[in-house]
Amino acid sequence: MKPRRIASIDQDTGEVLEGVVVYCGVKQNPYSKGWVMNSQEALELLATDKDLKGETYRVLLLLLSRLDFENWIQVTQTEISEKLEMKKPNVSKAVSILEEKGIILRGPKIGRTYAFRLNPYFGWKGKVKNLNDYRREEEDRDRKEFRERHLRAVDSTTSSDESK
Repeated sequence: MKPRRIASIDQDTGEVLEGVVVYCGVKQNPYSKGWVMNSQEALELLATDKDLKGETYRVLLLLLSRLDFENWIQVTQTEISEKLEMKKPNVSKAVSILEEKGIILRGPKIGRTYAFRLNPYFGWKGKVKNLNDYRREEEDRDRKEFRERHLRAVDSTTSSDESK
């Protein structure tokens, strides 16, 4: 059997193009509704934290399932308690623990409830570029706060020296 030479032809110019055009289908997301990137180090921190118990983990997992892009979470504690069949005070306590630990961060008040945000050091839903931007902004904010604290400390020391 003689080897075949396959080529494409440009319909406008008639030029013979070497090679073959390959059509690829649309990439499918194997996770259907969504996905979240997690830090393995953060997962270990969560697993070894003795203050986190069963109900708190259940609330965290539900919050993670409701993550929107850029880590925003908008779900009421009533909805959480109904979905998990938990008492509202237990949900409130779990949310407080997650907030105290810095796992979730309180956001703006929307209606009668607060929005929350998963701390990006525990996981991220969205573009990696946006995560890097968030971290850079946080570092800039931390540097600014440190500088302001330092200047206040120096200013108060100077003021107390002058009053002597």
